Amino acid sequence: MALSHSYTVNLSWQHDRQGVLFSEELAKTVEVATPPPFPKGVEKIWSPEHLFTAAVSSCFMTTFLAIAENSKLEFESFTCKASGKLEQVDGKYKMTEVLLEPQLVIPNDNDQARALRVLEKAEAACLITNSITSTVIMKPIIVIGGLVPVL
Repeated sequence: MALSHSYTVNLSWQHDRQGVLFSEELAKTVEVATPPPFPKGVEKIWSPEHLFTAAVSSCFMTTFLAIAENSKLEFESFTCKASGKLEQVDGKYKMTEVLLEPQLVIPNDNDQARALRVLEKAEAACLITNSITSTVIMKPIIVIGGLVPVL
């Protein structure tokens, strides 16, 4: 694998506080806008803050999938709720925290400790997490074949 990769994204302003993201490398576009808490914010459209939080979450997932595969960890499902916190710090807005709440369903209760280690390795190895200054907190839930969650 090459030591350097490039990802090109284009943005086209549409109207008001809205635009469209697109890339020649990808099939779909993403409508983006100022989020509702800000003046002239638009509801129900992806904001930069949502995309930031999604970048952390999706990178965590893809890193988890690679490590789980390499570790031969069997699992039935993986979901992850992510919440990004925007705060004003020293007079500037900053994404200060991302809370990841992965839920992993595994078929075998003997794999609980290993599943937790794989989740922790994924959080530590996530390249987006390692590229930002925001604090990333992980609160995993491991479920054994649909039974009561193990914390």
